[in-house]
Amino acid sequence: MTSRDRAEHSPSDLNLGGLSRRGLFGAVAGSSAAAVVAASATGSGAVAAAASTPSPGGDTVDGRETIAFHGAHQAGVTAVDQAHETLVALDLRDTVDGKPIDREALGRMMRLLSDDAARLSAGRAALADLEPELADAPSRLAFAFGFGPRFVSVAGGAVPLWLAPLPAFTVDRLDPAVSDGDLLIVVSSDDPLTNAHATRMLLKDAARFATVRWTQRGFRRARGAVPDGTTMRNLFGQVDGTVGPHPGDTAYEEAVWIDDPAARWLTGGTSMVIRRIAMNLDDWDLLGRSDREHAMGRRLDTGAPVTGGVEHDELDLAATDSLGFPIVKPWAHARRARVDDPAKRISRRGFNYDDGPQAPDDSGHGLVFISVQADPLLQYVPIQRRLDELDLMNRWTTPVGSAVFAIAPGCNRGGYVGETLLG
Repeated sequence: MTSRDRAEHSPSDLNLGGLSRRGLFGAVAGSSAAAVVAASATGSGAVAAAASTPSPGGDTVDGRETIAFHGAHQAGVTAVDQAHETLVALDLRDTVDGKPIDREALGRMMRLLSDDAARLSAGRAALADLEPELADAPSRLAFAFGFGPRFVSVAGGAVPLWLAPLPAFTVDRLDPAVSDGDLLIVVSSDDPLTNAHATRMLLKDAARFATVRWTQRGFRRARGAVPDGTTMRNLFGQVDGTVGPHPGDTAYEEAVWIDDPAARWLTGGTSMVIRRIAMNLDDWDLLGRSDREHAMGRRLDTGAPVTGGVEHDELDLAATDSLGFPIVKPWAHARRARVDDPAKRISRRGFNYDDGPQAPDDSGHGLVFISVQADPLLQYVPIQRRLDELDLMNRWTTPVGSAVFAIAPGCNRGGYVGETLLG
């Protein structure tokens, strides 16, 4: 790809003291954002070994830590525990450069996105970056790209049966403005400035081909606030996401990665379900601690089952109290969400959001629920149906956004995400 090719996809020329954006392009592309060494590990999600460096004041600086972009799977799926995540769904334009959008145009877009994502992941500036210093601290930056049904159709690929809006659930109050989409961009890191800059760079790449449909930002504890590997807490104060499988677990490979003869382009990829769930914190505040724990089926302090033990112990569904009633109530969330067959579990993660007050009865707080699985219809939907039928947590939570995307496999150096579909 030539510099001219990259310049042509940029916004219109910008005059800066007589020097156009295209005039600046070569200088920016040739500059080094900082002497950052990319991860040398081979697998997707591998973290650079010598990443943390001491600051002049003697403190450890983790911002130089990188996660390899290239690999068998997209790093934005396999990398976990980043503090910040930005999700952007886009709608494809009908035309590009006066021609109907087609497979060739989608290939050009994905090459641009993959190239800049690889650069930013390694702590290097995007090729046409006018603020290259903002790429200096990648802070475990990782990306994932997902395709909606229209994207796959335009590309001429096989659309899996599950790549469609989820079935309707009675608890849903979905807003089309924050649901669905043709292309998903996931940006994760430990630094909100890194996330903001990386997101902007990729949206500039995609501007000729697509328009933004919705954006959702999420957060967890800042890195270092709790030990690495600590299960996150949501805004209800609950330990959220205890049950796996998680990357590295034996069951993860079987539950997450796709091997479908009817959609060979997705081999090594997965599906992603995204649910934006509004949380009624004011009504939750009215509950006592015991009621909160029995609504969830887990202790608030440790995340352990209310039947006893530690966080990752199994629920004892047969346990009863002194009157013979089940300790884990029939309507407890942990009981309704339980899946006994490891192959039918989902790998989930969540991020809190705080968009500020939206209305007198909407505080703007909630959870960005994300799950990855080989087939949402076989794995996610049965769980959600049980929750829809009888889950006491439905009194304080409302799904307001929903989307399903096909997550293509990763790519090698010199390749791009989506080449199995578009190449």
